Amino acid sequence: MGRLVNRTAIVTGASRGLGRAIALGMAAEGARVAVVARTEQVWDDRLPGTIGETVAAIEAAGGRAVAIRADLMEAADRMRLIDEARAALGPITILVNNAAFTAPGGPPRADAPARAAASKPVATPAAKAEWPSFMNTPLRAYRRHFEMVFAAYDLMQMVVPDMEAAGYGSIINVTSGASRMPGEGPYPERRFGSLAGYGGSKAALEHLTLSAAYEVGDRAIAINALSPSRAFHTPGVAYYAREFQDFAPEAEFAEAAIRLALADPARVTGRVLGHADVLDESYRSYVFVPGT
Repeated sequence: MGRLVNRTAIVTGASRGLGRAIALGMAAEGARVAVVARTEQVWDDRLPGTIGETVAAIEAAGGRAVAIRADLMEAADRMRLIDEARAALGPITILVNNAAFTAPGGPPRADAPARAAASKPVATPAAKAEWPSFMNTPLRAYRRHFEMVFAAYDLMQMVVPDMEAAGYGSIINVTSGASRMPGEGPYPERRFGSLAGYGGSKAALEHLTLSAAYEVGDRAIAINALSPSRAFHTPGVAYYAREFQDFAPEAEFAEAAIRLALADPARVTGRVLGHADVLDESYRSYVFVPGT
């Protein structure tokens, strides 16, 4: 018996990277998984992976999943993905808000004209994007980072009723140490950009996590933020990074997400946790058992 049998999870940003690892891990533990992202076809060689490929991997391992194409910046897509996930897999008791706005551009929609999809050249794997910073990020791009916080807000509101009806639930908001970059000055060395958009949105997501956990503190719903304690060699990181060397395996982060999905909301909620903290053996005793 898997640890997440009879639970339905939505994992956003699950076509690649940590989202894919979380979807695979939760499915392996028995969860029915809605694999959500924009990517139905690869549009940039530096960003491989599609929702269909993630679902195929889950099904090949004997799991159950459904691919849902959604642009989380669109309110209509957010509502539709909840309806589709619920109709296909049942009431939602796990939500993982993993999607983030990292790389510029985006995959073409399946219904877009073929010439529109072909008009943008596909980047080669060797190409490296410019490290984003306050000075080279226009306001429209900065704003798009925060659209992902609004998406998390919206999805959280929509799944809480399912969790209330079930008598339990877990929401995991994937955050980043970028929320604390660059730290207080002065700055004698400035090797990288400040990640003003990405880091700022993650700081906002962390505050939203605490606020939402406080609001539902009497409803057996755990809401936590999970951050990598070490770097992971995901496509998103590789898109920009040139100097990371010490990478953790993605399955390690997925295991932390699984443990956090099982956490007793009376003991673990309203937290911003590094994944290494959750992998500590003490977290094995924090499992919530429905009906107890």
